[in-house]
Amino acid sequence: MKNFINSDDIKDYSKIIKEAIRIKKEPLMFNKIGTNKSIGLIFFNSSLRTRLSTQKAAMMLGLKSFIMNFNSEGWQIEFDDNAVMSMGKAEHVKEAAGVISKYCNIVGIRKFAELNNKNEDEKEIVISSFKKYCSVPIVNLESSIYHPLQALADAITIDENKLKPKPKVVLSWAPHPRPLPHAVPNSFIKMAKKNNFDFIITNPVGYDLNKNITKGVKIIHDQEQAFKNADFIYAKNWSNYENYGLVSNTNKSWIIDQNKMSKTNNAKFMHCLPVRRNVVVADEVLDSKNSLVLDQAENRIYSAMVVIKKLIQNEG
Repeated sequence: MKNFINSDDIKDYSKIIKEAIRIKKEPLMFNKIGTNKSIGLIFFNSSLRTRLSTQKAAMMLGLKSFIMNFNSEGWQIEFDDNAVMSMGKAEHVKEAAGVISKYCNIVGIRKFAELNNKNEDEKEIVISSFKKYCSVPIVNLESSIYHPLQALADAITIDENKLKPKPKVVLSWAPHPRPLPHAVPNSFIKMAKKNNFDFIITNPVGYDLNKNITKGVKIIHDQEQAFKNADFIYAKNWSNYENYGLVSNTNKSWIIDQNKMSKTNNAKFMHCLPVRRNVVVADEVLDSKNSLVLDQAENRIYSAMVVIKKLIQNEG
């Protein structure tokens, strides 16, 4: 593995899940492979789980981690290759990426979608530029359209909790007052298509995701119908994709509550966090014994560990 940009960089999900679970059982088994190495974690947006889990993963592999919040600590970065830098931006990504590569053996980048211009967001300018100009491996800590470390942690969590070889997994849209990016559902879909799931997406009419990503996946606009006999319910809001970045549906009836969970096969509940209680999901579901949200968060450590290990060792 040379970089970890999206779920397509994982050649064999079954193999990497097994390795992550093995590391989880003995987390210090590779604590020497990062000796005298470092990872730079570059944040253009807020983080809790991604920052702490990746730091802990690096620590348990023996790496030092350096963190910069670029919006408040670094120079403003210019990403246009033909820019005449006579205005506010003080440093070009060519030099910034080159310098960081001199200091770090791996670089993690987090930059959310702006949700103003679909074409610009889908160009993935920030992470693509760092990938282009860094001379060391890049890890996606959530970009405009993908969050592959989260998807890998989700795959690990499902594998640990499934009760049959091919569980029914439902990705369900849920309401939210603010427009949210598509990175988490996009990566979850890519991951689900690579695993042995009976996989369904349910969302309101008009809220279908990028057809290039959902191709081949069954989409149902009746949430309760989709929930029938489900083994896992993964709740996530996303803003409108066609009317890009808009909140065009605030239908509170799409909240995940116990009544809907009762339609399932005693399903486990999943969410990437942070989550708005009693907006996205009811307390009774989030606080139930079937809630896996903290397990998912814990598994972010091991998804990061297995990816960083493979980047250090240049394994597939």
